[in-house]
Amino acid sequence: MCIVIVTTAHPDYPLILANNRDEYLHRPTLAADWWDSPNQHVLGGRDNFRPEHGTWLGITKQGRLACLTNFKEPTMEFVQGRRSRGAVVNHFLKTSSSSAQTTEEVAEALIEEGVDGIGGFSLLFGQLRNPKRSDEKSGFPGLAIVSNRSQNVHDVKWLCKEPQETHALSNSHYGDRSWPKVVHAEQMVQDGIKESYESKEDEDALIDRLLNIVSTDTLPRQKVGEQWDIYLNQLRNSVFVPAIGTDKLAKEKDADQVRAASGTPNGTAVVNPNTGVYGTQKQTVVLVDRQGKVTYLERTLFDNDGKPLARGKGDRKFEFDIEGW
Repeated sequence: MCIVIVTTAHPDYPLILANNRDEYLHRPTLAADWWDSPNQHVLGGRDNFRPEHGTWLGITKQGRLACLTNFKEPTMEFVQGRRSRGAVVNHFLKTSSSSAQTTEEVAEALIEEGVDGIGGFSLLFGQLRNPKRSDEKSGFPGLAIVSNRSQNVHDVKWLCKEPQETHALSNSHYGDRSWPKVVHAEQMVQDGIKESYESKEDEDALIDRLLNIVSTDTLPRQKVGEQWDIYLNQLRNSVFVPAIGTDKLAKEKDADQVRAASGTPNGTAVVNPNTGVYGTQKQTVVLVDRQGKVTYLERTLFDNDGKPLARGKGDRKFEFDIEGW
């Protein structure tokens, strides 16, 4: 039940993004870092289970930004397709640094290519550029949302084209106000940005404030006798998902399944990374200031064995200037 919030409400930061990645804690994941050549211009974490090593969130030195959330189908299940959702994000971020392809062209190409074989998703993405060099009134050309529901380019939603916008996206279509976590997150971020600016908080204090917002836990606890599949419906109520479930729910995958999913030549029976304990695994804050400086803070909450980390121990912080800003 991931969530991403984007806002243009802070006068000093044309764009701010905050994200929770909710996942089964045994799913192997690489911490955020600059990727290996020839994609050394990409910064982000990686899913280390499927062979595509897709990402849910990343940004490039050229200012391409993308974040993906899974789409919860009516059955309240995440359908895992034969094609990786994370690979969709990879494709955009790996675009050549010299490419002049616009966000509109990327959206149109993605829709025309189709999403056959990919589990439900919503992709928030765009190209960040200097407000003073933009034809748009607000400075940013905006961020697009393409989902597996998009039939043509007219279905593409555009966010953050104007100042004072705040939007949240979780595991339903954009604009679904029936998810309390979405409504709650938008209001908290909007109020938090206002309070931060009026208090003249520095960047570190702003990041801490945003991390506290995405750590807001309002999840009703599972009732005695309540079935697990029914309880999962409650996840739409809370911005933050504490570790829920037990390893007793985890199932083993045999060697053939491991090889098929991870692409490794050899496999041994392991805990199925799509079962067991579930919760907010990583939190990320991205700040883009008016000079084109990006601050990227990723907080990892659990180690590779699914054990909780002390607050801040799993933090990784990156700063860089967007090229050509």
